Amino acid sequence: MAAPKVAVVGAGVVGLSTALCIAETCPSCSVTVLSDQFSPNTTSDVAAGMLIPHTYPGTPIDVQKQWFKETFAYLFALSNSTEASEAGVHLVSGWQIFKNTPTPKEELPFWSDVVLGFRPMSEAELQKFPQHQFGQAFTTLKCDCPPYLLWLEKRLKATGVQMYTRKVADLWELHSEYNIIVNCTGIGAHQLVGDEKLFPVRGQVLKVHAPWVKNFIRDGDGLTYIYPGIHRVTLGGTREKERWSLSPDPGTTKDIFDRCCSLEPSLRGAQDIKVKVGLRPSRWCVRLEKEVSSRGGVKLLVVHNYGHGAGGFSVHRGTAKEAARLVGECIAALQGSSSRAKL
Repeated sequence: MAAPKVAVVGAGVVGLSTALCIAETCPSCSVTVLSDQFSPNTTSDVAAGMLIPHTYPGTPIDVQKQWFKETFAYLFALSNSTEASEAGVHLVSGWQIFKNTPTPKEELPFWSDVVLGFRPMSEAELQKFPQHQFGQAFTTLKCDCPPYLLWLEKRLKATGVQMYTRKVADLWELHSEYNIIVNCTGIGAHQLVGDEKLFPVRGQVLKVHAPWVKNFIRDGDGLTYIYPGIHRVTLGGTREKERWSLSPDPGTTKDIFDRCCSLEPSLRGAQDIKVKVGLRPSRWCVRLEKEVSSRGGVKLLVVHNYGHGAGGFSVHRGTAKEAARLVGECIAALQGSSSRAKL
């Protein structure tokens, strides 16, 4: 059969990484990325891009850990390369702190042996945070956006992947042009495939200029965080379930700033404050599976990879590799049916 044509719908961190993994593992394919938004206008551009996993209740922990390990290893190699600064990938050390004694799961999270140098904080370190009882120190990775998305786009173009701005209202509109569709539409899947299990968790963050802040600080409840990037520091945040508004809320901006300043008082001197809002595509578990849908005897092969919630950056490469493997299975099935047809 002719080279299989694959369309990846969505150009956030999950869509671009998935397209890259498909291009790398199935070089005989023709891969196209279709999206109504590219960087700097994706949800991924709002995210802080920190590799600190969020747990998906409906996904086995060993699977989540594998996704995180693969993502961490990929980005660690990138942070150790000449492309690190262009890709916006760097190591960052800091603290996760708790007001109360943490649960055993919080005290030793499943990812503690993947990040670097994970250990309990000393009494002396905790003096920085008088309101907190306990904390952990470790080094992890951060992807700055838009640089990381632009680097992925550059890699895709170098491997011959086409990218087009196009609003896809129904996956079936692609069936005459492509053999396999990969759905990486994030919150867009709510409407595109009618996924009622998918809901937005609204996140509002501030991106500020405070170059003296070098260490990350994350409150254990995950609501307040300070994540230094190469050029700007991301201050957060909010987790507002089922709220679809993309308009910044001035009261929320003040609340986030005050909360972050209580952990790092020097932020009072931060300048050039920009407010960003994104909708995290949240569900009980990441939807990562093959689906064969049919209409009037015509089959459409779809691979879904969406619903990463607040943890997209932490697992993006691991889930992209799994999605590429599923695309490989679809291609094998197509080639099998095409050779049977010849017989």
